[in-house]
Amino acid sequence: MTDVLLVEDDPLLREATQLSLERYGYQVRTASDGLAGLAQFLDRAPDVAVLDVMLPHLDGVSLVRRIREVSRVPVLMISARTDPVDVVLGLEAGADDYLTKPYDVPVLVARIRSALRRATDFAGTEPNAAEESLLRIGDLTVDTASMEIRRAGQLLDLTPTERRLMLEFASEPGVVLSRAALLERVWDYAWDGDSRVVDVHLQRLRRKIGRDRIETVRGFGYKLVATPPPNNP
Repeated sequence: MTDVLLVEDDPLLREATQLSLERYGYQVRTASDGLAGLAQFLDRAPDVAVLDVMLPHLDGVSLVRRIREVSRVPVLMISARTDPVDVVLGLEAGADDYLTKPYDVPVLVARIRSALRRATDFAGTEPNAAEESLLRIGDLTVDTASMEIRRAGQLLDLTPTERRLMLEFASEPGVVLSRAALLERVWDYAWDGDSRVVDVHLQRLRRKIGRDRIETVRGFGYKLVATPPPNNP
């Protein structure tokens, strides 16, 4: 049974969300503030964490940062605040996705399932031959079986979402991928999702693989290049 940690200070929303997720078959632990949520996480890491942004004692963004110091568990943030700054802060801290209040429980469940899929997609994959699982783009190597991603032989510390993004680019090097395509392939958004989640994760990925390795094609999207072009914007 999938273990969900829900950290929400609103008692009515916390209880309603817990009951709804349990009806979908999840095991749900709850906390009413950031410090209590962190204690529960450190006591036993869940399969996925769902965190409110505005929490007493330790806010959601700070809680994500603390979680990312010890774990790559998928994190989904929920908030009534839709200011772009708040959204970006949460994603920059290491959240995999975010959802604004009020939300429908089936949408929350879909986001949880998507985050879990990104974290477990490649677990137990056994390629026919070791070489068949490797994608090479310049000095970047993506092992599609283990999802280990290396630059010049050095293993990169990527989140599950960043790994999934990297796989999409490495599978089609030089091909321009739009934000809409990335939202659909990586986050399972069958509807028009917020492109900020793509932009922020791409910024984080660029810092790790080399800023110029993912080229912006203005008006169309992004593409992975083997050798970065000069004066790339």
